[in-house]
Amino acid sequence: MLRVSFSLRQSLQKAAASFKAADLRKDLTPTPPPLRPLDNVVFGSYFTPHMMTIDFADGKWHAPEIKPFQNFSLPPQSSVLHYAMTCFEGMKAYADAADIERVAAGETLTRQRVRLFRPDKNIQRLQRSMARLCFPSFDQDEFQQLLDEYVRTEASYVPKKMGYSLYLRPTAMGIGRTLSAAPSNMVRLFVIASPVGPYYATAGKDGGVCDAPAVKLLVEESDRRAWPGGTGAIKLGLNYGISMHAQAKAQSMGYNQVLWLGPNCEVQEAGSMNFLVLWRNKATNELELVTAPLDGSTLPGITRDSVISLARGWGYKVKEEAYTIDDMITALVEGRLVECFGCGTAAVITPVAELHYKITDFTLPTPKDGGLAGRLLRELLAIQYGQKLHEWSHLVETVPTK
Repeated sequence: MLRVSFSLRQSLQKAAASFKAADLRKDLTPTPPPLRPLDNVVFGSYFTPHMMTIDFADGKWHAPEIKPFQNFSLPPQSSVLHYAMTCFEGMKAYADAADIERVAAGETLTRQRVRLFRPDKNIQRLQRSMARLCFPSFDQDEFQQLLDEYVRTEASYVPKKMGYSLYLRPTAMGIGRTLSAAPSNMVRLFVIASPVGPYYATAGKDGGVCDAPAVKLLVEESDRRAWPGGTGAIKLGLNYGISMHAQAKAQSMGYNQVLWLGPNCEVQEAGSMNFLVLWRNKATNELELVTAPLDGSTLPGITRDSVISLARGWGYKVKEEAYTIDDMITALVEGRLVECFGCGTAAVITPVAELHYKITDFTLPTPKDGGLAGRLLRELLAIQYGQKLHEWSHLVETVPTK
């Protein structure tokens, strides 16, 4: 296999000028269908009628397009099919809380206000993932403008209901037409959108706004999600593909997700979520919120970063340091463990109620008042839906209609 140096990756990235939002071409569906009810729709199985694509070929980015949602035609030798050369992001567009109230009152909206949560962080992370695959770079502001226009185009598919959103999936893949194990000279960057409800079907009657459903985790002792020097810190498709075996095992045993461990049994992530523990320090009895460090094996989640910022702002002591599954079990047995939860774009905040490790099921504390997890969920949703104005909320407005 060809090894590509960091300097070569940099030169490949900088070789082409960025695409421009001003060059956007739009070919829209004449009669798009209305948003259908989402009560029984499986997360990520229903899509809006348009997609956005930007191709890189012949050493340059081509004009961006927003066009009808459609299948891709790829040659069988495409690098994405053989070498897993793909990366992606997950982000959400939320209806503004005021719009939700107006619709609930029977009003027809002539202008829609949609909010993206920290999209700049997603775009930055997408570029880091693309760099690891030797894909060409682009101007972040240009992509943000294009993303905003795509959201405007699909604004009627942003559910006007708390707990619901339009899930956005920016993706880049290598489509070079050769079996050579080398950087792809053709790349497709695209965005599709899926109207979604709460990630877990067991969410509360209020759409999960105030009572996030607790889940059960199986501690995975053999398979590894990430390792030193690997790709755990970036969102490559292969990271998720290799986790399916352990996830299927967990679900067959009645658990929702896997708790991933590192080579020394250090706790890493829960499924595709970052994982945090609130406990009392054994030596000082001080309350601490602890999560795995960003050492290259843990994904630098946008929700994780937001949780840490909020918790510190509320006066919690936050530690980003390694701890083992045995440290966690010891804290539970000694009565020092207060609560545990996962966090991520899809589920936002997810408390953990049970942990299976070796041959034992451990019941974890879940505070009746929702605890820190509940407080974080309420605060994040208030920001995401615009109930609280915050710099993390990026507003997109549609053109008024008559």
